[in-house]
Amino acid sequence: MVAAAVLDRLATALGTSIARLLDEPVRPDVVVLAGDRQQVVRDPAGWERRILSPVLPDIDFEFMRTTLAPGVDAGEFSPHAPGSHEYVAVEQGCLRLTIDGVTHRLEAGDAAYFPGNRRHAFANDCAGACVYYLAMALAPAVDSRIHRVSGGHDA
Repeated sequence: MVAAAVLDRLATALGTSIARLLDEPVRPDVVVLAGDRQQVVRDPAGWERRILSPVLPDIDFEFMRTTLAPGVDAGEFSPHAPGSHEYVAVEQGCLRLTIDGVTHRLEAGDAAYFPGNRRHAFANDCAGACVYYLAMALAPAVDSRIHRVSGGHDA
């Protein structure tokens, strides 16, 4: 299994999302993504990312539920293309969100926004599990030499 952090770096380098790397785009107007059909990426460091959004053609949006075990640092993630946006909402526990080296502590019920073209990191410094939601709207990659990966199951 490929670690979640490696998949994120690969997706960022390709100017796409983890969901687009793991699943084929769907075309219907309404998509019901049953729990057993959601892609789940587990990292050996002790965290899990569940992808809640379907992959749609020409829409680079990803909605995820992440669980960090107590004391787990998910590491730093590379900036996405300029014009990308990320939204975080903590459901349970506490989250240390670091954006370009500046740390923000979020508690259950807190939410935050940041431009996706910044270095960002997520960690759980608390004694209990941290559950948070992350929504990403990704801008197209600036480098026209980067090609989209359509489908594939690299995990």
